[in-house]
Amino acid sequence: MINKNEWLIIGLITSCHGINGQVKVKSLSDFEERFSKPGMRWLQKENEPPSKIKLISGFKQPGKNTFIVKLQGINTRNHAEQIKKFKILVKTDKLPQLQKEEFHLLELINLKVKTLEKDELKIIGKVINLENERNNLLVIELFNNRKQVLIPFVNEIVPFVDIKNNFLIINPPKGLLEL
Repeated sequence: MINKNEWLIIGLITSCHGINGQVKVKSLSDFEERFSKPGMRWLQKENEPPSKIKLISGFKQPGKNTFIVKLQGINTRNHAEQIKKFKILVKTDKLPQLQKEEFHLLELINLKVKTLEKDELKIIGKVINLENERNNLLVIELFNNRKQVLIPFVNEIVPFVDIKNNFLIINPPKGLLEL
């Protein structure tokens, strides 16, 4: 289901921290060890090809969804300034194993999208992409008009996901599909 050659954005470098090259990273991952466990990561500036970099250390800021990390070769505040707004990536073949009933967001791509209308499930489109740099949004292409809509991936709107049978059910607020 997951293309092994794709990348997963796990964080965004938001600013410098101190004078020794540490950076603040906004986490886009549920796995904290991606920012604290040393090892290879990749940095990407806008749409340029990713470049390999080693994560030396990191820790989560108390009460926040941000981490302070140290990357190999980034030793001064000036170096850190140069990588502000870069994305931190991992390869999708390095995704952690999940428990039963859990799934990776990338597995949502190409799922059929259904709604419940008059006690009957109706296929209305499919998931064609994810927008997850700031929020988890599903990009859904509607079959009736080929229009693309953004659906927040929250339990109230997407109450059911069935990876095995290749579909999810949405319960969109009135007017959301017409935007």
